[in-house]
Amino acid sequence: MYEPFDETAARVLLAVNPGDSIRTVAQHLHTPYETVRQAVNQLEDRGYLRYDDGLFVTDDRVRKAARDLLVTSAGVNPPSIEEAYVLPQFGDWPFAFTQVDAVYVWTQGGYQVGRDPDDYPLFLTVLEEDADAWQRFFERFGIPTGFERRPEDSFEAPLQVVLDERSVLNPDHVEGYPVISRGETIEFMREHYATFQSALAMLNRMYDDLDLDVSYRESEREWS
Repeated sequence: MYEPFDETAARVLLAVNPGDSIRTVAQHLHTPYETVRQAVNQLEDRGYLRYDDGLFVTDDRVRKAARDLLVTSAGVNPPSIEEAYVLPQFGDWPFAFTQVDAVYVWTQGGYQVGRDPDDYPLFLTVLEEDADAWQRFFERFGIPTGFERRPEDSFEAPLQVVLDERSVLNPDHVEGYPVISRGETIEFMREHYATFQSALAMLNRMYDDLDLDVSYRESEREWS
C-alpha cells in the first residue's frame, strides 16, 4: 500500500494541476520526464491519480499527506536553492517569479547575477488575499518569509522569500516557471541597468521578436 509513496511521488502529487499532462508536471518539477512518468504510473496503479484527458488527484487528503511528508523531510534536510525554486509549485495559490528571479527565468537560467548562496532571497509576486497563506506555507518549510528583504544576520538559514502583493496576477510561463511578463521584467532590468546590461543584450539574442536598444546615456539618465 505504501510502495509508491516516497518523496518523488509526493512532489508529483503536489505539482499536479487538474488536467495536467505528465510532461507538464515534469516541467513544473524540473525533473526528467521518465522519472515523473514512472512515478505517475505507480500512483495511478495504486489509485492516488487517475487519467481522464489529463491527470487528477483522486483525494485531496492524499495531497495533504504528501505535503506533510515534504515538510517533515525539510525539517531534517532543509530545501536547497534549487529545490526552493520548485517549492512554490506545491502551494495552492497562484504566484509568479519577479525582480531578479524574473530575469533568471526569462533568460532561462542564463543570467544569475549577484546571488550569494549564503544569503539568497527568492522574489515572488502573489495575490493580496493569499499573502498570509503563502507566509504560513513557506514557514512550514523553515524558510523566513516577509514583504521586504531581511538582513542576512536576522536568521540562520540562507534562504528567504520576499513577497510582492498584487490585486491581479496573470503570470506568463517559461519552461514551467510562472513569471511576471517579459515587458515588466525588461522595465525592471532598465531600472537597474548597471546590473542587467548584459542580460538585456542576452534577451535580444534569445527572442526574435525583441529589438531592444540597450544603450544608456548616464549623463542624461535616459534610454536612447
